[in-house]
Amino acid sequence: MKKIKFLALSATVMVMLFSCQKKEITEETPQNIYEPTKEQLDKLYDMGINIDDVSIQEITYLDGKTSKYFVSGDILVPVSDLDSYPKLKSLDDGNKQYRHVNIVSPANRNIDILGYTGGNLGLTSKMQTALSWAVNNYNALPNSLNFNLTFGTDYVPADIVVYKVNNANGGGSAGLPNAQGKPYKWIQINSGMDAFSVNVNEHVIGHEIGHCLGLRHQDWYNRQSCGYSGPLPAESPAIWIPGTPFSAFADSIMLACFGPNEDGEFTDTDKTALNILY
Repeated sequence: MKKIKFLALSATVMVMLFSCQKKEITEETPQNIYEPTKEQLDKLYDMGINIDDVSIQEITYLDGKTSKYFVSGDILVPVSDLDSYPKLKSLDDGNKQYRHVNIVSPANRNIDILGYTGGNLGLTSKMQTALSWAVNNYNALPNSLNFNLTFGTDYVPADIVVYKVNNANGGGSAGLPNAQGKPYKWIQINSGMDAFSVNVNEHVIGHEIGHCLGLRHQDWYNRQSCGYSGPLPAESPAIWIPGTPFSAFADSIMLACFGPNEDGEFTDTDKTALNILY
């Protein structure tokens, strides 16, 4: 479910923040939802995944294949691959930008990304523009990543496919690179995003592309962007990207929650993290 938080930024200003953390349910692709076992939760915990609200869902994608995933916010982890992920070692506090254990390998960094336009799952014109802007942001960076963007319905050869699902909430979902170094293929954007500006859509799509490349939430450990006040999710964190700075300020496109006034652009920290990784 979408989480909506009201945070007081000053004595008189309140801003509504929308979480990327939600469960995707579409009319076209109904899902069964299951509870993970304690052993599975323990393994996710050791991977630095937030286990406060994890479920197992059967998700059917455009290719008709149905697989079971652990769903933690907007991050999907394949159930069948759980044992292949190593535990992460604890790191000192004070780190800034984080990645998954897998990133995209050099052989897979020329990425064909498709904006799907077919039927009810096709991106709206606003979402298509936002996808173009988000891809331009990635291609403007001086690193080894190169995105080739097309629009259409031939999703089979694409490395990443961005499409719309019937969900009135804002946000979207994506997964993380696999052990073979390929980016995660499917990005679902909720139909509710059409109520937001192109810039906010650019932000959410750019965020989900970041997950496909291996980036984790900058505030995974405290979800400060969501106004979260519960217990910390894990002691063994996601992997810090060496060379990225520390600050107490929330300054990344990879924050767990987004607001209605996002500009969709990378921060300097985002650029540093991506250029160090790639």
